[in-house]
Amino acid sequence: MRTIWFLVQKEFLQIFRNRGMLPIIIVMPFIQLVILSNAATFDIKQVPMHLQDRDRTTLSERLTERFTAAGYFRLTGSSFSDRESIGELLSRSADLVLVIPHNFERDLTTTGNASVQLMINAEDGFSAGVIQAYASEIIGSFNREELPKSSGTVTLQAMPEIALVSAGWYNPELNYTHYMVPGILVILVTLIGLFLSGMNVVREREIGTIDQINVTPIKRYQFITGKLLPFWIIGLAEMSIGLLIAHLIFHVPMLGSYWLVYLVAAIYMLVVLGMGLLISTVTETQQQAMFVAWFFMVIFTLMSGLFTAIESMPHWAQTMTLINPVRHFVDIMRRVMLKGSSLMEIRMQLLWLVGYAAVMVTLAVNRYRKVAS
Repeated sequence: MRTIWFLVQKEFLQIFRNRGMLPIIIVMPFIQLVILSNAATFDIKQVPMHLQDRDRTTLSERLTERFTAAGYFRLTGSSFSDRESIGELLSRSADLVLVIPHNFERDLTTTGNASVQLMINAEDGFSAGVIQAYASEIIGSFNREELPKSSGTVTLQAMPEIALVSAGWYNPELNYTHYMVPGILVILVTLIGLFLSGMNVVREREIGTIDQINVTPIKRYQFITGKLLPFWIIGLAEMSIGLLIAHLIFHVPMLGSYWLVYLVAAIYMLVVLGMGLLISTVTETQQQAMFVAWFFMVIFTLMSGLFTAIESMPHWAQTMTLINPVRHFVDIMRRVMLKGSSLMEIRMQLLWLVGYAAVMVTLAVNRYRKVAS
């Protein structure tokens, strides 16, 4: 531990002596956070839908068919339980729950008025607005085309109509910024961790200090730990400041546990730093390391679900996102902050990150060789 402590001290001294690097670490990420959170846009193509048809009549089946045939919604399951439906929203298996109440057809045909309930996942306010617009258009079309047929007579009385009253879940004000800030914060922490660790070993190779380390009795695990720990601490500090900015400037809620966020962030930083150190050990110059890191960063960002809904991607691309650590951390941050999800509800994403961290750190340790450059 004494050897690792001296290595950590050396890394922090090198970081803080480089005055050109400090603004990059401290200032730039938060300028980007403020700008990107206001400038980014997002759209969706398909919406997973869960059905609660408590009426089970001809008219309720016709309304359901309207939703599934329109191409906007994809039916993922059905139930008769509010608890199960809310579970579908929490697990992100559905973004819309259509609830058709008892006596739906009877109320329409006798009183001319009936209601359906739309439970919408509104952690992304923009997507929730699109979902609501789709649903309103389908119900309006149902009113115009199906209900006159069901009445069987032509009269001058008012046409039966479904009353639509909606409320957004998890982001009731449909604030788009609340959805984007957690994801952008993940991207900025990833940039800092990946680029700093990616250029670390190769920088020492360029200036010659790696040769001095190679002739010392320092073991591989001590060397890697000494390289990882300072940037791991810096990454968590960046996350803390970013969460503070998200709360004070953008008023993003934290419905879940801060401890859970930091637990996941600690594991995620091992993934990013392990990948950066692996890049640093296989490249010869800082320029090469930067380009390789940027190559992976662009792919990870575009396939993370931050700007483009994963559900709108081709099937092969959706499968590829499963090996994208950024996708899992973005998803976890949004769930914990906006939905209040617990450890059990994010366990699959967390397991992916744990596995990724083990693989990246192991590869980085095994790749480092104490040989003269």
